[in-house]
Amino acid sequence: MKIKLSNCLRPLLLGALFLATSAQAVVQPLNRVVAIVDNDVVMQSQLDARLREVQQTIAKRGARAPSEQVLSQQVLERLIIENIQLQIGERSGIRISDEELNQALGTIAQRNGMSLAQFRAALAKDGLTFDGARDQVRREMVISRVRQRRVAERIQVSDQEVQNFLASDLGKQQLSQEFRLANILIPVPDGASPATIQAAERQTKELYQQLRQGADFAQQAIALSASETALEGGEMGWRKAAQLPPPFDGMVSTMAVGEVTEPMRTPGGFIMLKLLETRGGETQVRDEVTVRHILIKPSEIRSEAETKRLVEHLYQRIQAGEDFAQLAKDFSEDPGSALNGGVLSWIDPNALVPEFREVMANTPSGELSKPFKTPYGWHVLEVMGRRATDSSAQVREQQAQKLLRNRKYEEELQTWLRQIRDEAYVEIKL
Repeated sequence: MKIKLSNCLRPLLLGALFLATSAQAVVQPLNRVVAIVDNDVVMQSQLDARLREVQQTIAKRGARAPSEQVLSQQVLERLIIENIQLQIGERSGIRISDEELNQALGTIAQRNGMSLAQFRAALAKDGLTFDGARDQVRREMVISRVRQRRVAERIQVSDQEVQNFLASDLGKQQLSQEFRLANILIPVPDGASPATIQAAERQTKELYQQLRQGADFAQQAIALSASETALEGGEMGWRKAAQLPPPFDGMVSTMAVGEVTEPMRTPGGFIMLKLLETRGGETQVRDEVTVRHILIKPSEIRSEAETKRLVEHLYQRIQAGEDFAQLAKDFSEDPGSALNGGVLSWIDPNALVPEFREVMANTPSGELSKPFKTPYGWHVLEVMGRRATDSSAQVREQQAQKLLRNRKYEEELQTWLRQIRDEAYVEIKL
């Protein structure tokens, strides 16, 4: 049975009110509860702080914000959903260490081309505190891990699904291109009456006409959309068509940048997409090298100096005309290549340790390197050939795997978010 915190908090709130009204000093406004969420609360100060952040983001985009009342409702709903997920994280024992948090903040600063000190200054210029930013990043990291455990880990994509997708017309068409999209979702509650559905449909059609006549999509998304991306102006980021539910998956490739789809009915309501930008379609080419090498390792019975002398002696024997492959079979201590005459076959140089990669890059094809050392031991190598390989097929398989996972994840995430919202005890005090 859920404990209603409103019953626990009411005596405290009444006591605070009594003290405030009986005091002779100047009355100061109290931070108040705006929503009770299971065993936690959302405070007015949290709502105000997030509201300021959203308003600043909207202003930077050059968009016109909706009324503060409408925006507050959107922001409060976002905070409620976050709070539910944070409580799940707390119960699951998810913790973010200070080291992880500092690393994440450093990465954010770096991506914005700033040092950590410059990042602090930029936050202060926007009226935000560094401690507040730390707290928000920590919250987002906890939520990300909760979603990973509750949603992402349940999603499986089989090799057969990947091959089926690659063989499909949609897969062949869409793996070559990406689309940056925004969306607006006009919600329809589960089990809604026909009248409620018709009202949502009328609202969506009216909004669609306004958008066609030049209404600002981002502003309307912030004001009206029930999508998780509403406060970002509906911005969804980059998507493959395969990540989108039908019929959008087949529509986006025929749309012009700036175009908005007609409203479509989905399980969550009526949705529209706007195409903001496109990219992709290039052939994936990778440089590969085939080499053969001999590896000699130091050991308890062979010192570093003795190992070096042995590999130098083998180098001289190869230079004198002895067969490289036979010497590799007789002496090399790399079990993966020794029986094959030291051949590593075609390999991406980026898969090798830097020392080996550097010597290989500086050795012409058909020539022998001088002995050199890596963390594995002492080597001598011969570059047998170089080529540029079209790795598009391998890349497409990886993209297909990721796309199918993302598609399943997006669907599962929205279902899960609705589920935890429906199951939570929420009492809005605003």
